[in-house]
Amino acid sequence: MFTGIIEEVGRVLEADDGALRLEASVIVEDSKPGDSIAINGVDLTITEIAGSEMRFDVMPETYRRSNLARLSPGDPVNLERSVRPSDRLSGHIVRGVVEGTGRFRSAEPDGDAVIATYEAPPELLEFVVVKGPICIDGASLTVTAKTADTVSVSLVQYTQANTNHLSRAPGDEVNLETDILARYVGELLEARGVVSGRG
Repeated sequence: MFTGIIEEVGRVLEADDGALRLEASVIVEDSKPGDSIAINGVDLTITEIAGSEMRFDVMPETYRRSNLARLSPGDPVNLERSVRPSDRLSGHIVRGVVEGTGRFRSAEPDGDAVIATYEAPPELLEFVVVKGPICIDGASLTVTAKTADTVSVSLVQYTQANTNHLSRAPGDEVNLETDILARYVGELLEARGVVSGRG
C-alpha cells in the first residue's frame, strides 16, 4: 500500500520486455530485494539492487494496463516506497494497482499552482468525484474539475518540483488509479441492484 506522496523522481536506465532498471538515490535507502516500490503508480517488486540501481520484473498484464511499456532510457519516473504502519497517510490509500491509462491534455497556470487536465476513460471517470482523490502516475492528487472525458487536478508548487507531471507533453500517456473507497461503494451498490451495470 502507498500514500501517493512521491518521494523521488528516478530515471529509467533500461526498459526491456519483462524487465525495468532504474536509477534512484532516496528510494534505494532501506530498500532490499522483495520490497514493493510504486513506479509511476505501479506496484512492482525489487528483484535486484546494486548501488543506486534497482531492477524489477514486469508482467504482461502490467504492460497492458499501464504506461510502463512506453518507457525509454532517460525517462523520469515517480517513485514511492510502500507505506509502513507507523507512517502518516498524507495522501490517500493507494494500492499501486493501475486500472488504466489516460492522456495529458494541458497545463494552465493558476496563481502559484498549475491546473493539469487529463483525458480519461469513462469506466474510470465514474469513480471520480470533484474534491475527491485520484492517483495519476503514482501521485495522490485532488480533483478540481471533471467532464465526460477529462479530469483536472491542481498541482501545488511542491508537486510541480517533486514529480514528473510538468515534464509531460500533450498526448503523453499517464497511469490512473481511482479511489478504492469509491470503487467499493460502486461495486456494492451495483451488486445490490441499487445502480445499473457500468458501461
